[in-house]
Amino acid sequence: MKKMVFAVALLVILIVSVSGTSAKETVKLGLIAPLTGDVKTFGESSKNAFLMAVEDYSKSGKYRIQTFIADDRNDATEGTNAALKLITQDTVSGIIGPLTSKVAIPVSELADKNKIPMITGTATNPKVTIFNNKRKPYVFRACFIDSFQGTVGANFSLKDLKAKTAAVLYDVGNDYSKGLAEFFKSTFEKGKGQIIGFESYQKDDVDFSALITKIAQGKPEIIYLPDYYNKVALIAKQIREKGLKGVMIGGDGWDSPDLIKVGGSAILGNYFTNHYSTERKDKIAGAFIDKYRQKHGLVPDSFGALTYDATMIFLQSLDKAPKPTGEELVKVLKGLKIYKGVTGSISFDANGDAVKSAVILKVEKEGTKYITTVNP
Repeated sequence: MKKMVFAVALLVILIVSVSGTSAKETVKLGLIAPLTGDVKTFGESSKNAFLMAVEDYSKSGKYRIQTFIADDRNDATEGTNAALKLITQDTVSGIIGPLTSKVAIPVSELADKNKIPMITGTATNPKVTIFNNKRKPYVFRACFIDSFQGTVGANFSLKDLKAKTAAVLYDVGNDYSKGLAEFFKSTFEKGKGQIIGFESYQKDDVDFSALITKIAQGKPEIIYLPDYYNKVALIAKQIREKGLKGVMIGGDGWDSPDLIKVGGSAILGNYFTNHYSTERKDKIAGAFIDKYRQKHGLVPDSFGALTYDATMIFLQSLDKAPKPTGEELVKVLKGLKIYKGVTGSISFDANGDAVKSAVILKVEKEGTKYITTVNP
């Protein structure tokens, strides 16, 4: 009997020993996204994609990933507090997000200061990776920046739509909106186009009749609306109610299923620049879109697709780094040449910004229609 007990005890010890040596080391990874608030659809799709990426990585990845998800409510203070908690209390090794530029800018400064690698999938303002003309070495992004996006929108207006006049309405307190507005204006004027109105509003404004009446006098062929879907839909309805016929164009902030739900017929027939199209016919994009649709019953928007790419870039870098430390991860990320992702091929330039193509999409009743691709 004693021999049997001893044998069982020895077997248990061996099992524990073997399982202990083969157990994966845990790496903590945080996501910061607007899960509530005015752009919550961005956060919902990004959370879904983030968890899908971790699930896919876990099948063969070197580490066990423990996830921490924080709601920034599309508010800079909320985002900074969330980042501080992730860094000091949860002790994450990396941060994915935030999604919007006004939140990503202050969070990037905090992440860089604490040497925590941060990859935003969707924050496009140049200030996310650059401060006072200096590179933030621990900050990267999987999306193109607004100087490229604004230029693409302006050139499409000039060359494809043959427009000669344009008006711009933008949120003066939003880095994303203001930056895009300025880049569009600069490029449109360089192309011999005339900006007949460059008008600003505040975040909480809901009545745009005075601004619309002001630009209506010049009968602009293009009305550039560089804002998020909820605000764009509201402005578009008021533009059409005032009788303006100009084509509306915007940026990737338009990309939400709620754009058409809220904007209705007023938003149809207009265009926006984006990071990818669900009409892309390649193996990687197709597999992601199919899996996302099966899991969540929706076609993934660009915020989901880019968050998936940003997360996978981090996780693949994790496997390539000698140790899961900030310094080692940054070395790998800086050396990224070509990552073939859901949104296309991505590489990082010297500023940590993604070098990638943009697409032009047209808003139609059934959703968005792919028009063309513009390479950097």
